[in-house]
Amino acid sequence: MRVIAKSTLRSFWSKPGHADSAEPLQAWFKVAKNTDWTSWSSVKSSYSTASIVGNCIVFNIGGNKYRLVTRIIYPKHRVYVLKVMTHREYDDYESWQESCGCFKPPPKKHRNKRRS
Repeated sequence: MRVIAKSTLRSFWSKPGHADSAEPLQAWFKVAKNTDWTSWSSVKSSYSTASIVGNCIVFNIGGNKYRLVTRIIYPKHRVYVLKVMTHREYDDYESWQESCGCFKPPPKKHRNKRRS
């Protein structure tokens, strides 16, 4: 899978108080990058604690201390990292679900139309 964007993970573990998330987030990145998830069931077989929230897949990271919100586009083999947060921040659904777009359809792809 192509993981977009590792910089979001790095930004999170670089914040004060989140250094302990670096190792588990890097481990998740390595698994995601080296796998080929084709469906929800293949994700679930890799991460039994993952859950679906709308159109997003949420991973428990670091012994359930952190949450990683992603959107997986299976046919394109892409995982979009939308947000990393503490478990406490995750419990405040209203604050993150809107910004992550978990209940909105995926963006439509735009085609460049050539003019004759």
